[in-house]
Amino acid sequence: MSQPYQIAVIVGSIRADSLNRKLALALAHLAPPEFSFEHVRIDTLPLYNQDLDGKQPAEVQTFKSRIAAAQGLLFVTPEYNRSIPGVLKNALDQGSRPYGQSVWGGKPAGVVGVSVGTIGTALAQQHLRNILAYLDVPTLGQPEVFLQAKDDLFDDKGHIGNEGSRQFLQGWMDRYVAWVKAHASA
Repeated sequence: MSQPYQIAVIVGSIRADSLNRKLALALAHLAPPEFSFEHVRIDTLPLYNQDLDGKQPAEVQTFKSRIAAAQGLLFVTPEYNRSIPGVLKNALDQGSRPYGQSVWGGKPAGVVGVSVGTIGTALAQQHLRNILAYLDVPTLGQPEVFLQAKDDLFDDKGHIGNEGSRQFLQGWMDRYVAWVKAHASA
């Protein structure tokens, strides 16, 4: 049997009917059985405050322990005002603090997103990649996934409904799986 891989999924949207949450759930269906995906909540995190570095709130400690336990990261983010949502930036800050106690470093990551806009989430992903580079998170570079939400993107079971999109995302997932495995064995 293959080694199990726990992937921490961080969705940058906290909206109840989030397209990016739907994408994260649909992507999990494309992964091999030894990969499991745990959605790590970011909506309960307080705003980062350096005054609390010495006594981080319980929500922050729980968040950090879930990230620390994962063998890989999957970021699925919308684009707000040509960047990442504030709630995602807050989660990144919480996980990296206090200085020297970051849970992000060395964990292989994938970055994807979906939007109703024609450029998908290209600019948000670029900003996120810049932050992840600073946090020492090796991030899969290619293929990039900038999806525009269309009516047939998801089927009624929550899977990728469009055949072309499904094939493209399967190729992305295959590369992501190899990326995580390569970093886990390094």
